[in-house]
Amino acid sequence: MGRPMAANLVKAGHEVTVWNRTPGKDVPGAKTAASPAEAVKGKEAVWMCVSDTKAVEQVLFGPNGAAQALEKGTVVADSSTISPSASVQFATRLRAQGCDLLDAPVTGSKIAAEGGTLIFIVGGHETSIARVQPLFDAMGKKIIHMGDNGKGLSAKLAQNLQIAFIFEGLAEGLTLAKKLGVQPEKLFELIQASMIRSGVAEYKAPFLLNRDYSPNFPLRLMHKDMHLMLDAARENGVKLPGLEKIDEIYEAAKRAGYGDLDYAATIMLLEEWAGLKAER
Repeated sequence: MGRPMAANLVKAGHEVTVWNRTPGKDVPGAKTAASPAEAVKGKEAVWMCVSDTKAVEQVLFGPNGAAQALEKGTVVADSSTISPSASVQFATRLRAQGCDLLDAPVTGSKIAAEGGTLIFIVGGHETSIARVQPLFDAMGKKIIHMGDNGKGLSAKLAQNLQIAFIFEGLAEGLTLAKKLGVQPEKLFELIQASMIRSGVAEYKAPFLLNRDYSPNFPLRLMHKDMHLMLDAARENGVKLPGLEKIDEIYEAAKRAGYGDLDYAATIMLLEEWAGLKAER
């Protein structure tokens, strides 16, 4: 996600310096730094997009981390999907040194990142959002300000929870229909014509019909987000019994070797359990 986002900043005419935890992932038109600290020197804004909470903490506060080289007044925006409570703590630490942090996770997947049509789900100060508005505009089509720090991430987790449920229902319905002799194309025709139509079904239909599980959103990352949801629920006294069951399915899918495929690959596990031939 981060690479096409950075590429769109370059296309919009912004001066961009990039650093990636995996060497060799340069962005045409952008300078490449040797460390996070080097990347942020003299910058008005810093944008992050990494895999998990630990990675964000390391990029900000680890050896040669960004925090040690931030100019006073810098706005840091984090488009990673991480723990809301941890993000609030990171914001407090950055404000203590005269900077600010926005949690700005995204929705729209890889295609929207490449096309500059992401939706940003933002938590933090309105003044900081206004300062980096041109950067949001270069990478996305809409910002939804959810409130204070952590609220963007909280909303993102709630959204991904619903995506997991919607797709699980779709996958189980397709598996049952297939076992009973209904063609998947016909079931999708029914879905599209009725009240059960959804953006998830519409987006995933061509991939499922072509049995294409190349990763738009890898299963392992959706599973990571599920654990963030369950952690946030435990922290706040919320029960998520349905999600706990879906988590078991994802655990089994990872054991089956599907972790690096798209999360839609869970349907292969359901088909195997149903005695249907699973094809890749």
